[in-house]
Parts: sequence; C-alpha cells; structure tokens
Amino acid sequence: MKSTDYNRRRFLGAAAISLGAVAELALTGFTNAVSRHTDPSKHARAAYNGYTTLGPVKQVNAGLLNVGYAEAGPSDGPVVILLHGWPYDIYTYADVAPLLAAAGHRVIIPFVRGYGTTQFLSDSTFRNGQQSALALDIIHLMDALKIEKATIGGCDWGARTANIIAALWPERLKGLVSVSGYLVANRNTGNVPLMPEAELQWWYQYYFATERGKAGYEKYRSEFARLIWQTASPKWDFGDTVFNRSAASLNNPDHVSVVIHNYRWRLGLAPGEAEYDKFEDRLAGGPVITVPTITLEGDANGAPHPDASAYAKKYTGKYKHKVITGGIGHNLPQEAPKDFAAAILEVDSWAR
Repeated sequence: MKSTDYNRRRFLGAAAISLGAVAELALTGFTNAVSRHTDPSKHARAAYNGYTTLGPVKQVNAGLLNVGYAEAGPSDGPVVILLHGWPYDIYTYADVAPLLAAAGHRVIIPFVRGYGTTQFLSDSTFRNGQQSALALDIIHLMDALKIEKATIGGCDWGARTANIIAALWPERLKGLVSVSGYLVANRNTGNVPLMPEAELQWWYQYYFATERGKAGYEKYRSEFARLIWQTASPKWDFGDTVFNRSAASLNNPDHVSVVIHNYRWRLGLAPGEAEYDKFEDRLAGGPVITVPTITLEGDANGAPHPDASAYAKKYTGKYKHKVITGGIGHNLPQEAPKDFAAAILEVDSWAR
C-alpha cells in the first residue's frame, strides 16, 4: 500500500498514537517451527526471507494444533488477539501490531489452521474447516498461553471466529472489533437462494463444491488468492511483495483441505464433526453478542458482506459502527491499519 494512502486517513479513537513513537518490529524471517512432524512450512519460510516481517514466529501446542503465531508488545500488557481470514494471513496486521504494541498491548496474531506454520499434531485428525472448530482453536490457544481474557479483532474468516468466541465464550473477551459485522454462518438460511447478482459474488463457493474446483485451487492457489484480493479490494494497490509474503502461507499442506471443507460445510455438502454439534446448534439460533463491540466497514469492499443495518441488533452491549472511507476494501486492517488499531484501543477502553 502506498504511504500516501496512510497519510490521508486520520487515526481516530480514544488513544492516538504517534507513528514516530512506534517501535519497529524485528526484521527477520520465520524461525524454526516446533513440530513432531515434517515441517510443512519450509517453502513459506524461504519465501519470507528478505522481507520485513512481524518478527520471529513462535510455536505452541494448543488443542489439536501446533500453532504458529507472531507476538508484539510487552509480555505483561493487556492482550489483543488478531485473526486473519481467507486467503490472507497474519500480515493482515503487519502495520496494526506495532501501533498496538506501542500503546502497551501484548499482541498475538496466530496462523489459523491450514496456514503458515500452524499444523495438526496428528496425521489422523480430520482437516475440519467448520466455524466452531476454528473458534475453539483460539480458545485452546488462549489456554495454552495462559490468557484469561483478551480484546479480539478479526477480518473475513477471522471476524466470523471472533464473533463466535464473543457469542459462546463472552467471559473470555473484553471487547470485539469485527470487520463486516456479524458473520456467524447459519446453514439453514444459507440454503435460501439469493438474487442472481448476489449469487455471482459467491462464485468460488460453488466452484469449491466440485472436485474440479478442489483440484483447481490446489494447482492455482496463489493465482486464486491474487484474484480474490483484487476483487475484494479493487482500489488497493498492494503490489507483489505484499501479496507474495502472504501467499507463502497458503503452501501449508492442510490449506486446501481446510478451505474446501469450510465452504462445502457452509453449503451443507460436507458434514461436520459431532463434537462440535452443541456449538453449531447454539450458533444456528443467531445468539446476540453482549461484549463491547465496534464493527467496521470499508467504503470499497468488493467482497460479499451484509449491510450494517442487518446485524446492528445482534450487539446488545455498548456498540458502534464505523465506515472507513478512502477506497478501503475487504482487507481493512491491512489497508487502513491506523483506523483498525484505533477501534481496538477504543473498544478496549470501554471495558476498563
């Protein structure tokens, strides 16, 4: 993103941050992953060499996974967990993390299952992409890192996961920042046909429903990701360096299986696992979210997304919605990092 794009947006919120005070994060590639298996991310790590990164990626066993995550800020600071979506990765928050760290927060940014250095602990574990499984991954990560409570922010899949945690485990959150609002999937309403123009936006979901689509994504995952980035953020000039460092995370050997299952599960074309039924049953009811929340939307979001009026009543605690202007697309935290960081700081201040 061009530096002029940063300069034209104000840093709004209760706590303003001077960019001159931001501590620069370490310039390093991925460190060695801790694993019982063959490292699935060696090619991803090689691709990151020479780029400014979020710092050394750490690894921790949490639930079914060995999770790779970036960390910034003081270890004793209030915790912020930031969740990326598809087909993005932890670099969604490359410019958000130093702002929050400079404000005294401990920032945790995990690769979700199927991305980067995150890997399954057992080869026999089903590569499940359903929404509650991804949410439970983050609860297990919090437990593994001994994090009792955190402010959480998310975009795309990450926003869905953040909303689910807020709905099912509100006691673990201080506040929520969600791009595009309440994205909890309901497979029953998901089977209702949309107008043709709306269905067209979900073309890749139907493509993934076929074996040809699965094979195509396996073969052309980088090209596929670039197309999604371009259509979801039509005014974002992200460039090859920014794209390539994130596309490297898609080389995880579980990536395609997790992504394909996620979209097929949403359409009712693939079953979930029984152990998650109790969570999915609760989510099917569209539970309200009581934790303090700020929802954000870019004024040039080219991805399918609901209007804010459709979900505002889902947030019954202190709530605010903001539209970020200036040609901001779907990957809002990376396109407008100061605005996203400001929202995190503001919602965090509400909980004090």
